[in-house]
Amino acid sequence: MQSRLVPPLFVFLWATGFIGARYAMPWAEPFAFLAVRFSIACALLVLLALALRSRWPSRREALHSIGVGALVHGAYLGGIFWAIRHGMPAGISGLIVGLQPLLTAIMAGTILRETILPRHWVGLVIGLAGVVIVLSPRFGEAGEGITAWTLAAAVLGVAAISAGTIWQKGVLTGVDLVTGTAWQYFGASAVTIAAALALESGAYQLTGELVFAMVWAVFVLSIGAIFLLMLMIRQGEMSKVASLFYLVPAVTALIAWLLFGEDLTAVQLVGMAITTAGVALATAQPRTRARASK
Repeated sequence: MQSRLVPPLFVFLWATGFIGARYAMPWAEPFAFLAVRFSIACALLVLLALALRSRWPSRREALHSIGVGALVHGAYLGGIFWAIRHGMPAGISGLIVGLQPLLTAIMAGTILRETILPRHWVGLVIGLAGVVIVLSPRFGEAGEGITAWTLAAAVLGVAAISAGTIWQKGVLTGVDLVTGTAWQYFGASAVTIAAALALESGAYQLTGELVFAMVWAVFVLSIGAIFLLMLMIRQGEMSKVASLFYLVPAVTALIAWLLFGEDLTAVQLVGMAITTAGVALATAQPRTRARASK
């Protein structure tokens, strides 16, 4: 796949994550749903690795992969799903998630010693402003769902994916994508199974919507989108990869408008344009470097 197609395809696939949440949450508790999702994805990747005769990570690499998976998949999605399940409005949770690119950029500069130019910082700030504008129509939904517990769950989830992607970039760039991701889902499964046993009742209702959500989440998100994310982490600078997450709320709003007839206002369209401009600035390559690579 051409590298230019990877970022927009990732953003589109990642933005469809709300489809799984929309269809699944009425019928299953969040940690239980995620535990089954990650377990299925892990099993499928193990079978794929055996079929491809992929190289399995060393014990050290496997342990790192388990830790990354526990953060990037288990803690991040678990925290966000739990907060939404317990009443946090989608607009507020989206705003908190929108802090992730800035947090990742700070970590990348501090831990990985990546050079982040002033224009990249400006682009990140502009992108965040665009996200706020896109989500602004939903800010009025705020109510009892915003508690210390839901805020803590959402913030910890965002911190987890930022730390996990930095961890991935720092020590796991040479690991086989299939087997490394399989170990990640093993770690994510362990976290969500433990959380489901400790915090949930285990009640669910098997419906067509729940099955559809699970199939979509496993194949489109846990395999398709995550493989693209890991590929971008391996090939690019973390601050630039993270900035792509700013585009997700805008693309999600477009998909919701097309599929479910949700409102799409002029203000949101302006926010989308601002977000796109910010991401373009944050991911821009210096001209000298672009020429040298030709």
